[in-house]
Amino acid sequence: MRAARLIKMVLLLQSRPSMTAAELARELEVSERTVTRDAQALSEAGVPVYADRGRAGGYRLIGGYRTRLTGLHRGEAEALFLSGVPGALREMGLEDAASAARLKVSAALLPSLRDASRSAAQRFHLDAPSWFKEPRTPALLPAVADAVWDDRRIAARYRRGEDEVVRELEPYGLVLKAGVWYLCARVARGGSFRVYRIDRFTAVDADGERFEREPDFDLPAFWEERAEQFARSILRARVVVRLSPDGVRALPYALDAPTAREALADAGAPDEGGWVTVDLPVESEEVAHTQLAALGPEAEVLEPASLRERFAADAARLARLYRPESGA
Repeated sequence: MRAARLIKMVLLLQSRPSMTAAELARELEVSERTVTRDAQALSEAGVPVYADRGRAGGYRLIGGYRTRLTGLHRGEAEALFLSGVPGALREMGLEDAASAARLKVSAALLPSLRDASRSAAQRFHLDAPSWFKEPRTPALLPAVADAVWDDRRIAARYRRGEDEVVRELEPYGLVLKAGVWYLCARVARGGSFRVYRIDRFTAVDADGERFEREPDFDLPAFWEERAEQFARSILRARVVVRLSPDGVRALPYALDAPTAREALADAGAPDEGGWVTVDLPVESEEVAHTQLAALGPEAEVLEPASLRERFAADAARLARLYRPESGA
């Protein structure tokens, strides 16, 4: 533990002109007295740590000293490529590895480039969860993430409707979509690839044997294909709608945008008033009622008749609500 702390202290001093005892204590999560003892230990070991006295003093390396302890181990290198998503790193239990990787990279850079990580962090930030939803980290995510990194089979118990199912899985990759974690995995020993919501796992045994990954597996391509299949699979009903020019512009914001744009591309030419008739795939009549209501008078439902009657009833109720009072 202390050896790792001493290495980190050297790397910190190598990446900056100087640091105060308070700054080092904060970075190393120790007391200032421990910093003083560690600096003395490094000096006795031949590391040229110099202490500047006084209010503006601190610790620095002299003589252009460079440590050779900047090599990344595999876990740090992998975590480094995820360092742009700090929330995801924290949830997977990789925050410490990423921190060590960034520090080693910073120490290896030229002095003029050592503020690159801080400069980038001040300019770019990824906030993955969607609006107005409290993100919840699945308790079993770190165990699943470890199995993904190690190519190790897991025995997972998960909820499917009212039942619980146990599967032996080969975990290939993790996807964070709108604040929800998914596991892309193959059923063990030559089964099919499937997608699982990790917050539906109730138990995970990650001590299985290692498996051989398919070298051609492409996680982004696999996820894109499955996400598109899922989006289409839930569109089990169809409605026919007339849209005004404003309704055409607003449709991609009321429905799934790709589905809306595809339906508009397949629509016929506008009529004399600029209205377009569109055949829309929807999840259900109930969902379509909620979505199309957002378009107000810019949309007229033509089919099915039952949905048109619902909007006619809505319009009648609105007319009564906004009817001017007699004598006004």
